[in-house]
Amino acid sequence: MKHVLSALVMNQPGVLAHISGMLASRAFNIDSLAVGATESPELSRMTFVVHGDEKTLDQVRKQLEKIVTVVRVIDFSKENYVERDLMLIKVSTDHGKRSEVHELVDIFRARIVDVSSSHVMIEISGQERKIEAFIDIMRPFGILELVRTGRVALLRSAASFEDPDEDQPSPEPPPEATV
Repeated sequence: MKHVLSALVMNQPGVLAHISGMLASRAFNIDSLAVGATESPELSRMTFVVHGDEKTLDQVRKQLEKIVTVVRVIDFSKENYVERDLMLIKVSTDHGKRSEVHELVDIFRARIVDVSSSHVMIEISGQERKIEAFIDIMRPFGILELVRTGRVALLRSAASFEDPDEDQPSPEPPPEATV
């Protein structure tokens, strides 16, 4: 089972190396990792995806919480959250296939961000299954190159990193749009 974890960490040199080293030394494999600044200059957010059962996840969370620079860890897997991946992909447009590629880009709500005589570069963001479906549909045209970010995620609730002991009602989430 996949688990999406978010760790709010102190924005200090070496935090990423420390956390990834701890996970590697305990044989936890990270499927996806994204790290970036938050609304506070003192903090960064790490979002990562790990595979494992509940026992494995509990071990990962407990080990992360022992690290001094980790402020809080949340498992999004049982929460109402929004997640996105970002991908840039170069697709061949040889043999008059540019209009077909452009149609598919529109259907997937992606954007062409660069054009050459033989290929286009496309930017697409969305849930992992949307990114995977887009890759599959582009394969016949010829994928020249691609790069993906790690997954980023936020809880829909405004109380994502507030004190868990406080009783705060969660607003109803809006319906999710799908492609």
